[in-house]
Amino acid sequence: MKILLTNDDGIRALGIWALAVALAKRHEVIIVAPLKQQSGMSHALSVLRQVEFMKITDEQIEELLKNHCPNTKIDKKIETWAIDGTPTDCTKIYLEAMCEGNWPELVLSGINHGSNLATDVLYSGTVGAAMEGFLHEISSAAISLDVESEISFEDAANATVEYLENEMKKNEHRQFFYNINFPKRYKDNKPQFKFAKLGRRDYINAFQYHTDENDRKFYRVGGQVYDIERGEGTDIFAADEGYVSVTSLHVDLTDYDSMKVKNDDD
Repeated sequence: MKILLTNDDGIRALGIWALAVALAKRHEVIIVAPLKQQSGMSHALSVLRQVEFMKITDEQIEELLKNHCPNTKIDKKIETWAIDGTPTDCTKIYLEAMCEGNWPELVLSGINHGSNLATDVLYSGTVGAAMEGFLHEISSAAISLDVESEISFEDAANATVEYLENEMKKNEHRQFFYNINFPKRYKDNKPQFKFAKLGRRDYINAFQYHTDENDRKFYRVGGQVYDIERGEGTDIFAADEGYVSVTSLHVDLTDYDSMKVKNDDD
């Protein structure tokens, strides 16, 4: 299976290489990832500037693997590109300009360093890159690992590959768009994937104000997590219980209930 792999943490992030190593054991992997950190970019697209792209050499790949996965040897070469743009740029440029119609069968984004639960999917560059794959009618998934997790990127990658291989077989004739989140620790010490709906998440004191030595004024995004909806059945609840939460997403933002009311009024 040909798989496009991207992320929002950048080409040098541990998560993307752990996933690449796990995938390359049985699949053809192409990496197209941002040159720099691109968290919080959602589905942003670079439209007002040229986007530089560059091939990552075999020597550079070997160095990255040596740093991130020192005990692993990959027999296959992994075609790897860095793009000085957003996560969505990476997916869109590869599919529409670089692969010459030889599209992948699966688009994966991650493994992100930090969860993307609940309404955070609206801001996540990890999810945005996967969404672009789904918009091209390719099964896609965003994968994230809690920043405080006891689970290694390697373990999460291996569990992800096994799970998604099964999902591809079950969904042979339909495309899916999954948001997958690994918890802080596994329930019963093993990965158990559980479907759940999105919860609702906000942040307290989300912006910190400060000034510099020249009295210039700044706000920095941050804050403490405040979960508005985290009850049973939500992805937040599933992750808290030690499950790997899986939420099936779509891109149709139409409010059908409101449309029905308007049509009935007419």
